[in-house]
Amino acid sequence: MLVDKPAGPSSFAIVRALRNRTGARAGHAGTLDPFATGLLLVLLGRATKLAPRFVGLDKRYLTDIDLAAVSSTGDPEGELEPREPPAGDELEAAVAGLRGVVELPVPAYSAVKIGGERAYRLARRGTEVEMPVRRSVVHSLDLLDYDGRVARLDLRVGSGTYVRAIAEALGGHCRTLRRTEVGPFLVEEADEARIVPPEEALARLG
Repeated sequence: MLVDKPAGPSSFAIVRALRNRTGARAGHAGTLDPFATGLLLVLLGRATKLAPRFVGLDKRYLTDIDLAAVSSTGDPEGELEPREPPAGDELEAAVAGLRGVVELPVPAYSAVKIGGERAYRLARRGTEVEMPVRRSVVHSLDLLDYDGRVARLDLRVGSGTYVRAIAEALGGHCRTLRRTEVGPFLVEEADEARIVPPEEALARLG
């Protein structure tokens, strides 16, 4: 099922609601942060066994990055620390440096386990830990607009890439984040009234 997630609820809450509504087993093929919106792939029934085929797909996002402040969480929900936003040419150079294979620290507010415990739980308690560095693939990264404070980016990335980490590398935080594509699936196709047959979904993977 293709779902256009609204801002607010967690991906897990949406999966749980669909499980209750359909009475079928349900799982996701990649979560979105609560503040984020956009395409969420939910697998139902026997399709849950196909999760490995969908979890590793490339993803495309549209994000507005506030470069006048960094956030403790990498998004609007954290504590903000003002920064001087970069000039246009400085931003373009920084964006260019984030294309291709890049290594970025995993955000402190993430589900990655540190010593057996989720990083976001440690962060909420104020426990400081050294976050691991993750190698990510940024297939494309386009600067669509910049008003001197907020930059709008369109990016296609490999699985496991944190857009919040890219925002932090640019010196800001994600003000908005919308997932527009997961592999060959588009957010415009989202329809909670229709369950895509597994055979049809697999055929689109090629």
